[in-house]
Amino acid sequence: MLGPVIWDALAAAVTGRRSWLPGLAAVLLGIGLMVVIGGNAAASRAPLSVPAASDSAKVDALARAFPGGDRATLIVVVSRADGAALDPADVGAAQAARDRMLGRTHDGTPASVTVSADAHAAIGLVSVDAGLSGLALGDAVTSLRAAAADGLPASLRAHVTGGPAFGADIANAFTDANVTLLAVTASVVALLLIATYRSPVLWLAPLLVVGFADRVATAAGTAMAGLTGLSFDGATSGITSVLVFGAGTNYALLLISRYRQELSRHPEHRRALHRAVRRAAPAIVASNATVVLALLTLLFASTPSTRSLGALAACGLVVAAVSVLVVLPPVLALCGRRLFWPFVPRADDADALDSGPWHRVAERVARRPAVVAVVAIALLAALATGLLGTRIGLSQTEQFRVHADSVAGYDVVAAHFPGGLASPTVVIAPSADAAPVQRAIGSTPGVVSATPTGRSAAGLTKWSVVIDAPPSSGDAFRTIAALRDSTKAVAPAALVGGPDAQALDIRDGAAHDRLMLIPAILAVILVVLYVLLRSALAPPILLAATILGALAALGVGGWASNHVFGFPALDNGTPLFAFLFLAALGVDYTIFLVTRAREEAAQHGAADGMVRAVSATGGVITSAGIVLAAVFCVLGVLPLIVLTQLGIIVGLGILLDTFVVRTLVIPALFALVGDRIWWPTDPTQPEGSTT
Repeated sequence: MLGPVIWDALAAAVTGRRSWLPGLAAVLLGIGLMVVIGGNAAASRAPLSVPAASDSAKVDALARAFPGGDRATLIVVVSRADGAALDPADVGAAQAARDRMLGRTHDGTPASVTVSADAHAAIGLVSVDAGLSGLALGDAVTSLRAAAADGLPASLRAHVTGGPAFGADIANAFTDANVTLLAVTASVVALLLIATYRSPVLWLAPLLVVGFADRVATAAGTAMAGLTGLSFDGATSGITSVLVFGAGTNYALLLISRYRQELSRHPEHRRALHRAVRRAAPAIVASNATVVLALLTLLFASTPSTRSLGALAACGLVVAAVSVLVVLPPVLALCGRRLFWPFVPRADDADALDSGPWHRVAERVARRPAVVAVVAIALLAALATGLLGTRIGLSQTEQFRVHADSVAGYDVVAAHFPGGLASPTVVIAPSADAAPVQRAIGSTPGVVSATPTGRSAAGLTKWSVVIDAPPSSGDAFRTIAALRDSTKAVAPAALVGGPDAQALDIRDGAAHDRLMLIPAILAVILVVLYVLLRSALAPPILLAATILGALAALGVGGWASNHVFGFPALDNGTPLFAFLFLAALGVDYTIFLVTRAREEAAQHGAADGMVRAVSATGGVITSAGIVLAAVFCVLGVLPLIVLTQLGIIVGLGILLDTFVVRTLVIPALFALVGDRIWWPTDPTQPEGSTT
């Protein structure tokens, strides 16, 4: 058959005497790509989170055609440090701070600061180039904050807030954060590899290969962004690095573990490595294909940032798998057995598959599979109930895990002015319908004021609307929905946008993506399992176990996020991303286990084959699970709550999958079903011939 020929050819190419040639070629190709691509330019443009077809996205595009549409508004808010009311000198200082900011923006629009009704805060408006984003926006806002603070009396506090300020704080929060993430991730992986191999040198081989893959993946992602028009921010890059390090290390662990086993059976290390690559490569490729195809389903998301993550992460994982299969084996072949020093495997070592702690665990599960299955499944179902009552949706001010000046400024504005003043809603409608639209806006419950702010050459009028509700709150969403209904009733072409409308559209887009993409992810996983196993019963059983494990992780992770870490809600994107990573990466371990079980079943039957598979893979899968869980927890060093939540949920989920789903649930279900699990194929026949 064609499959065995391909794997034999791959193994021969990367383990033979000339195996350094394809390895060197891959390294030179990666270095050339990094040199040609250069810096990560795509990351300087943050991808949009708003669905492109939404009203708020259309408003954002149309607003640029209005006078001043190429400018975005910042708010400087000044208050006393002691909380007292502002006196005339304080108001003058606030005006001076605003004027200093104007001097740096070259915005000649004269305006006075506005003092709140309770005289405890004063605000002024300053505009910046609306085309700024990423690091450029961060630098601009930092400069304006410095101008506002320069010369401000010690008794006063100035904050800069508004839409561009929130974007700048996100960009600034990632300054050097990905370098920290990379350093912490590499350190965690190195420590765990040292603990796994108990060798002073062996850990270097997989770490260097995976680290190289991460850098090549970043360059490849930048090239892909340039070709496709996609862009990505620090969060997307951070998640991709975690995936490359985590999955790449897992692939390396599987390959090296099989190599160690084969060294105990074959005196010639290249022959042992050839068999290890031949046996491990199909599982690595199948695991990689599962995650990559699941990530590619994100290309059908309505949110541009989600599509960017899918494309970049899929590209990174392909690079990781190629690096482990093409670059790592020549390194292992060159070093030979001595790489494992001081615990060097010998050709006369006994077969360890009939002993050891994992063998004892597997035997106990096989003796009482029904009890184990019921108890383990009940535990996972109980953990999944943590999803009940978990709120989804963080407001703009709830995104940060660290101090952000934009949030502090917004809180001051919200305490002394109407809630929507810092982030006004925008309405655009045909100028011919301006009068009825003005009346419709004014009559909408929750609207404080509506001010026409200009007309475009295309015959459209724009209004700035202040609503009295906290940002991204239920009251704000209800007001936006009512505003859309009332304006469209008198002008069907009317559009409602602005920050609160964007938050509503992001929430609805995330809900749409969950309903559409989660079934697609599960379908991809099921198809890969059918292609790999060629069994009628095994794939749906394995998929059901994976789904239950993912739901349990979401339940316990969501509960911990809210009740242990004190986060107000799960971010809109957390459930989809967490489920994707849990399901796709969890299937990795299932594939590692089940492909070995099928191999062992050829000589020992389904029940004993699974016991031997658990014994053979227990150590490596546990090590891989701990590494991957630890790597995802490293996301906690990044400053956004969504990344911390993702690290918590996926980290816990990987541990649940490692110690409960893979160790207890799947072996118990296989023991209950018996040899019928492989029907209509027969593992005892060459390449799984049908019975």
